[in-house]
Amino acid sequence: MKLQIEGQRLRFRVDEAELTRLLAGESVVDQTQLSEVQILRRRIVLGQIVTAQLAWGPQEIRLDIPDDAVRAYAASLPRREALSFTLGLGAQATTLGVDFEVDVRDSVRHRMPRESRGHRDP
Repeated sequence: MKLQIEGQRLRFRVDEAELTRLLAGESVVDQTQLSEVQILRRRIVLGQIVTAQLAWGPQEIRLDIPDDAVRAYAASLPRREALSFTLGLGAQATTLGVDFEVDVRDSVRHRMPRESRGHRDP
């Protein structure tokens, strides 16, 4: 899993193996350890929810995303567009954009036969 943060947008990108684990009901976890006690985890979980939910704690950033939306998105792979959500952040009317995507190059390798990718033998 990769997490890119830019302004008010988070981009979570997984590979096909991680997507398979999510669709099987597992969570996907990545972590950065700075010391024995300083660990920051990133976790993605599918749930029976309507829209994405983000919990940002001192040791974990957890993204819960709708199972139905991810399954529909997975059925349309490979594609460059992300599954996008906009989250409201309280009374200040600030929003946060959250994108979930599967690495398109990894999807092409896993989902498309070599001959349909334009590969030709000499």
